[in-house]
Amino acid sequence: MFLLRRVLCEGLGRGTGLLPGSGCSGGRLTGSQSCFTAWRALETRACIIHVRNYAQMKKQDRPSQLDDLPPTMLQKDYADVQLVEDVDDVVKRLMSLEMASQSEKLRVKTQQLVEKVKRNPNDDSSPEVRIAKMTARIRNFQEHIQKHPKDKANKRKMLMSMDRRKKLLKNLRLTNYDAFENVCKQLGIEYTFPPEYYRRATRRWLAKKALCLKVYQETKRLQAAGLLKKRRSSQAKTQENQGTPV
Repeated sequence: MFLLRRVLCEGLGRGTGLLPGSGCSGGRLTGSQSCFTAWRALETRACIIHVRNYAQMKKQDRPSQLDDLPPTMLQKDYADVQLVEDVDDVVKRLMSLEMASQSEKLRVKTQQLVEKVKRNPNDDSSPEVRIAKMTARIRNFQEHIQKHPKDKANKRKMLMSMDRRKKLLKNLRLTNYDAFENVCKQLGIEYTFPPEYYRRATRRWLAKKALCLKVYQETKRLQAAGLLKKRRSSQAKTQENQGTPV
């Protein structure tokens, strides 16, 4: 929000003084009403163009998981067709990913991730395959949320998918650790161990915790001082016993 406000201010600043010879430069109304209206229209148009260019510039910096897909690769529905090599180049382009939609590219990417972790050629329901499908879906949601941060519905779906994948990873780690390591390595997943318990950090709980830490530290300091005092008294007694003859 702060960046957008700054861009708007810059656009308004660039839009001022667009009509220097019309008597309404500097943003002050010194001429007729039509002069002021024309100046405001040009100012608004310059601001909109500046903000639009800024948005296009920001869109180019976002990487996607679909960038590594070659445009000449065939779509999933036409990958097993035998007569594809004999058709015209225009038809090949229509069947390739160059003309495919976002959902079709996502299907191809999901199939690539599934091929890395599936147990056998006919495997389509094992925990590894389900984790691969959820990973492709989660990454697609993350790219969408980066472009549209206010989309709460898709953000909720992304969080639900992440929870399901976390449960599958936890179960796979407990049952088959070798498969768990292979899935995390092949899909690039960084597994973090969940905390022992979940507790909401309220003000009362934080204040109580700080007080307990302070009492604990003070107790340790007093215990250390008492032990030091006892040690000094014992050392003094031993020195007195050593100094007096038997």
